[in-house]
Amino acid sequence: MIQSSVILERLFKLHPKEIDLSLDRLTPLLEKLGHPEERLGPVFHIAGTNGKGSVTAFLRAMLEATGRTVHVYTSPHLVSFHERIRLGAPGGGRLVDEDRLVATLTEIEAINDGAPITHFEITTAAALKLFAEQPADVTLLEVGLGGGFDATNVIRAPEVAIITSISLDHEKFLGSTLEGIAREKAGIIKRGRPVVVSPQRNEVLDVIEDRAARLGAPLYLGSRDWLSHAERGRLVFQDEDGLLDLPAPRLPGRHQFVNAGAAIAALRRSSLEVPAGAIEAGLLSVEWPARMQRLSSGRIVDLAPAGSEIWLDGGHNPGAGAVISEAVADLEERVPRPLYMIAGMLLTKDPVGFFQPFAGLARHVFTVPIESSDAGRSPAELAAAAEAAGLEAEPVANVPAALDKLKRMLPPGTVPRILICGSLYLAGTVLAENGTPPR
Repeated sequence: MIQSSVILERLFKLHPKEIDLSLDRLTPLLEKLGHPEERLGPVFHIAGTNGKGSVTAFLRAMLEATGRTVHVYTSPHLVSFHERIRLGAPGGGRLVDEDRLVATLTEIEAINDGAPITHFEITTAAALKLFAEQPADVTLLEVGLGGGFDATNVIRAPEVAIITSISLDHEKFLGSTLEGIAREKAGIIKRGRPVVVSPQRNEVLDVIEDRAARLGAPLYLGSRDWLSHAERGRLVFQDEDGLLDLPAPRLPGRHQFVNAGAAIAALRRSSLEVPAGAIEAGLLSVEWPARMQRLSSGRIVDLAPAGSEIWLDGGHNPGAGAVISEAVADLEERVPRPLYMIAGMLLTKDPVGFFQPFAGLARHVFTVPIESSDAGRSPAELAAAAEAAGLEAEPVANVPAALDKLKRMLPPGTVPRILICGSLYLAGTVLAENGTPPR
């Protein structure tokens, strides 16, 4: 039987550009498919630069804790394409299986009949078709890139639109100003539909508030209409409906208190009944791989110095660098350990901006290639960027080589904290090599 990867590779060649933000190609295809996007039930649509995947994970965990079935579409994947499409089922969703994915892609390929279309557009059509064929109580759609012209923005009336933290990223496609990026992200706002927004810089808020006002969309702003923060080791959430005293999120880092808050605010602005007990259960059960994920066993872990504390995060822009460094600093405050970084990054990212928050925190950076992408920055160039940010750095061949070198350079008896970071591609490679891929 033909494999889904073969079909995807064939479809990838139908458009000369990997990314071409437009809905002109997808809309006719969805019409031929019978408009699956109109048969999904309540949809939460999530855009943003950083945090949208975590907010999606919180929403899924909290909604599943109520017993609801939840479809989830996210990107990119870490190890297997199947991670992008999670089909809702009683007792928890499951990644789409190979047979269903192949059948769906084959049908869509035939209907598309060779017309130009991007990889993300064709896979979004596949997800929407699969979701429509197997009804679930709720659908969560994470924007791939941008918002207004993203393939997921075919949803006319979302239950709630959510905009997480916005910062500079993907400037080649979205522009080099925060206002321009915010304008594209705000494109998911629909007439009369509620919008939950994470705390933002003023220039971002101005853009979002303007679009919401023009469309009559009720706006719920973080730090104004809802608050979510850590207090004595717990999460305190407050909005116009009252205060919730909740356990700390399972996902590490202060930024996850805000991401969890955005999810809670969205649920409370929706028409869905979600009791506080389900919110609490979701906070304690949530999973989101490669976002400050602790690796405690596996082949990569076995290569590290004995007792090492190993963390994996795919964040790759200056905003992500700021929140990851903050999370690591909190770990250092609780349990002091020397921090060593292993980093790989794509050419399109800002490495100096990413590394700067780690100055004074990391002892040494090992830079590695992105083996799963042709667009990876060379380890030598990345090491130079880390040094420009005030860090001591050196290029090495790969993650195992970095761990071996760290073993040899550590003083006897030293137990390090190791952060593997800078790219979701690198994170996926590490999870695969470690033998712990997402489920």
